[in-house]
Amino acid sequence: MKKLRKLGFKEDLRIISMSLKEIHKLQKWVIPVAILNAIVKAISPFVNIYMSARIIDELIYFKDINKLILLVCITIGLNLFFHILSNGLEHLLRILRIIMGNNQEMQLNEKIINMDYEHIENAEVHSLRTKIQEAEMQNGGGIHALVYYLGDFVKGLVAVFVSLFFILDMFKPTDNLGILNSYILNVGFLIFLMIGTMLNMKFKENADRRYFESFNKLIDLNRATFYYFEHILNYETGKEIRLYNQKNLILNSFGNIVNKYSKLVDDILNNSMKYGVVNGFLSSLLSCLVYVFVGIKALLGAISVGNVMKYAGSISRFMNSSSDLLIGIVGLKTNNQYLKLYLDFLNIEDKMYKGTLPVEKRDDNEYEIEFRNVSFKYPGTDKYVLKNISLKLKIGEKLAIVGMNGSGKTTFIKLLCRLYDPDEGEILLNGINIKKYNYDEYIKLFSVVFQDFKLFSFSLGQNVAASVDFDEREVEDILEKAGFGERLSTMPLGVHTPLYKDFDENGVEISGGEAQKIALARAIYRNAPIIILDEPTAALDPIAEFEVYSKFNEIVGDKTTFYISHRLSSCRFCDEIVVFHEGRIIQRGTHEELIKDVNGKYYELWNAQAQYYKEEAV
Repeated sequence: MKKLRKLGFKEDLRIISMSLKEIHKLQKWVIPVAILNAIVKAISPFVNIYMSARIIDELIYFKDINKLILLVCITIGLNLFFHILSNGLEHLLRILRIIMGNNQEMQLNEKIINMDYEHIENAEVHSLRTKIQEAEMQNGGGIHALVYYLGDFVKGLVAVFVSLFFILDMFKPTDNLGILNSYILNVGFLIFLMIGTMLNMKFKENADRRYFESFNKLIDLNRATFYYFEHILNYETGKEIRLYNQKNLILNSFGNIVNKYSKLVDDILNNSMKYGVVNGFLSSLLSCLVYVFVGIKALLGAISVGNVMKYAGSISRFMNSSSDLLIGIVGLKTNNQYLKLYLDFLNIEDKMYKGTLPVEKRDDNEYEIEFRNVSFKYPGTDKYVLKNISLKLKIGEKLAIVGMNGSGKTTFIKLLCRLYDPDEGEILLNGINIKKYNYDEYIKLFSVVFQDFKLFSFSLGQNVAASVDFDEREVEDILEKAGFGERLSTMPLGVHTPLYKDFDENGVEISGGEAQKIALARAIYRNAPIIILDEPTAALDPIAEFEVYSKFNEIVGDKTTFYISHRLSSCRFCDEIVVFHEGRIIQRGTHEELIKDVNGKYYELWNAQAQYYKEEAV
């Protein structure tokens, strides 16, 4: 991965501000509770620092037993109060962060579901989503890290101010030492303290930056590691690994990744160790300096014995808090790189106009669709996939779209269903540009089964209905018509039987042919006026495909149906056949009409495939 790009101060603030607003949307109490928790943690150590000084002075100088008991009780009470409050806030924050995480996952999923289909097929969008996931799971960066680092920042900031408040009166001039010498002692101590603290902060900043940069390099290795884990643990790949003896291939490749991973981890550990040594030396040196300075003040009678503990403890807290403050600042700044990925993903703009016109609900399904000089090329490319397509579709007609692979058949359907909009020309529904129709209403006109259709690890009925709730009897009837009845009778829970074993050990595995029948049943259940089959049976042989298409044709009745295939034999029963070639419509007619044109593409394709039909028949 590329090295993290440094952001400007204003850009950092803008990203943090926008991210805090997103967190508020996800869970409005996370930030307030995190800040309150940080303040409580920052203040609680000073209870013992201050009260211990009071108790020691009372023991040595005043010796009032009643006041001493009162101070001890107050100390115990405050410690108990802050302990209970801190633990309660920590537990509450943990729960709120879990809720925030669940809401964030839902937000990202909703973004993916609702974004234009153009973005779904964009590799850069997929990469961005993967980086967000890996940043949070592997690098500890993102929305959750913002809450964590903000807490560190607030805790450090509050503790620094409180410690400074406690030690300010320590720098009053000491009469026994003289005004000038007292001034030199105070200034000299402050200079050394500031230099030591700044050096420690600088080393810490450099160490953290190198740590994050090294962790960022692990993203690609993590992606490869999870790829191997996923395939090794997946029972479906077990057959391939064993039959083709892929064990050594996988182990060698995985071993190379592990070696690279170990090298990077060693770099991270070495970096942490170097900083640990420097930090330990500087901290010890500064601690000695603090005790020498406070000791001199005590010997000269400038401060009481109790205040020796108060000042030493406060200065020690100041140094530790400065480190916490730096961790928060560096963490917030470095984490902005990951937050930017998250915000960029959320801010992906949809370009497709959704329309407002309602689609007329017609009982007679009289919808007329026309492609008028439509041309299209996929985003980021210069090559037209479709060029000057003009076609008027008759309602109730069985239309076959045939052609070689890559001729534009599936792209034609994507435009028809408004997964994309044409670059040139227009598509009309009943004489009106489909862009003007309400998008959700328009796509309800279509039931589509694509070649790469998906079934999910839900119940059989939910897969057919594409809904949580469904009409059980209707689902059973449609599965029977789709040729799935015999398999359905063997399922233990009928249409409520879960598919696959991802979420339920009692789930059933289905074959590819059975999956195709379920997908076809889903298209029928939707009961849309226009049905499209985009080569969902491509894995079958030509004869079997023809049988499936013919049976499906009987089921859909008089609905408008599109049959797409690169096998010409599957669509002979259709009312009309359209031949696509290199993104253009080059022929149109019935099978009998097209086969007579011995110079046409259809005749060429038919004769090229005829031998396979004969072999299958034999």
